[in-house]
Amino acid sequence: MRNIYKSFGANDVLRDIDFTVSGGEICALLGENGAGKSTLMNILGGVLPCDSGTVTLDGLAVHFKTPAESLDAGIAFIHQELNLVNDLAIFENMYIGRELKAKSGFLDAKTMCEKCQDVFRRMDVDLDPRAMVRELDASYKQIVEIARALLMDASIIIMDEPTTSLTDPEIDRVFDMMRTLQAQGVAIVFISHKLKEVMAVCTRYTVLRDGEMVAFGDVKDTDVDELARHMVGHDVRTQSLREDRELGEEVLRAEHLSQDRRFQDVSFSLRAGEVLGFTGLLGDGRSELFQAIFGSGGRYQGQLYLEGKPIAPRSTRQAVNLGIGYVPRDRKENGIIKDLDILENGSIVTWPRQAKMGFIRWKQVREDFNRQVQGLKIKMGSEEDLIGSLSGGNQQKVVLAKWLNAQPKVLVFDNPTQGVDVGAKEDIYDTILALARQGVAVVVLSSEAQEIIRLCDRALVLYHGQLQGELRAPDITDQEIMRLATGGGAQSQSA
Repeated sequence: MRNIYKSFGANDVLRDIDFTVSGGEICALLGENGAGKSTLMNILGGVLPCDSGTVTLDGLAVHFKTPAESLDAGIAFIHQELNLVNDLAIFENMYIGRELKAKSGFLDAKTMCEKCQDVFRRMDVDLDPRAMVRELDASYKQIVEIARALLMDASIIIMDEPTTSLTDPEIDRVFDMMRTLQAQGVAIVFISHKLKEVMAVCTRYTVLRDGEMVAFGDVKDTDVDELARHMVGHDVRTQSLREDRELGEEVLRAEHLSQDRRFQDVSFSLRAGEVLGFTGLLGDGRSELFQAIFGSGGRYQGQLYLEGKPIAPRSTRQAVNLGIGYVPRDRKENGIIKDLDILENGSIVTWPRQAKMGFIRWKQVREDFNRQVQGLKIKMGSEEDLIGSLSGGNQQKVVLAKWLNAQPKVLVFDNPTQGVDVGAKEDIYDTILALARQGVAVVVLSSEAQEIIRLCDRALVLYHGQLQGELRAPDITDQEIMRLATGGGAQSQSA
């Protein structure tokens, strides 16, 4: 790709970008959210046209007008936001738009399932091609996306944040598969904010910042700190952000919460101004626990108390009215409403409060939202643009903005920096700490040990839905988290 330019109205997204990838290499494409990575790859993938510049494939100039044309040329794009149809089977998703037919004219489901199974065997994945996609968790949905690219015999595979929802063993499996493809001459473009993963699996890197290419080279000649510095334009903090604060009274208390096999006999307390972490491995039950507390996860046994009074929210509306907020981990399915604009997505929680005589006071709504735009450093054009026009990290900040405007007593962050770049991650961390200083009781659910270590005053570790132990700062370590997260013995539990 040579001299690529792309603008959306007055917003110059890409300016004179050069990018190359060769067969048999894994090239990292890095940058903050909004740097232009996805836009550049959308041009290569036939999703968007460039305003000017040239694209050559195997030495021949190409002009892809649709994703189908790009795929026909051997370019597979695994997008950050999963593009699967929940109400179709796995094999139907993998062959969608390219279905095989028998001589009778009917779909040849048997052959499609067999070919899907061959790909799964290559990947060492145990999946039934006839299973419905809606039955899969996020990690296996991602694996189906990767398998679909392999099924199409792609010569270039673009992976946009492919490991975001995967466990460590699944990530290792994906990396092994990438190295196998690399040995077979496949070119892979790896877009990730996890710089340690870049160092582990990539051979080359290119860094974009504010629509311009600012660095490129061999991965063996750089390190994580230098890559982060290229991405944000300055040194990135890596030290603990936890600070000593005067904690207030108990705000939320859970006693013996249980729900089928999702979580069993979980008790904890949370004080005003405290940042309490919940962590473990995928399937530990932390999200299910707090979805239940938030009124969206079904009925449970046990008792909740808010500021000493028993509560039992049966809906999200009840939870919000009580002063409980929840920033979900799955932004696409639970955090944003794709058909609403940026302002509407960033204020919807407060509409009932801002309504007078049945009409929303939009002037006040805009003032509140614009205050959050400034504080969260949201990069956006017009507030009337659809939420989908923003990068993933800025969408996450809009989701956060709507909850900050609601001024909750308890705010739960479920994997708050999933798919977010290092710069935006620091902005979100600053916001979490600012909330704690203001006396908000904060819960952070995260699979990233370093996130828990850097932010939290205490950490509770779950294993298969059961509380294994409590760690207190500054004694929260990777080793202790992993020991407890793998069922390595319980320590003192919170009251």
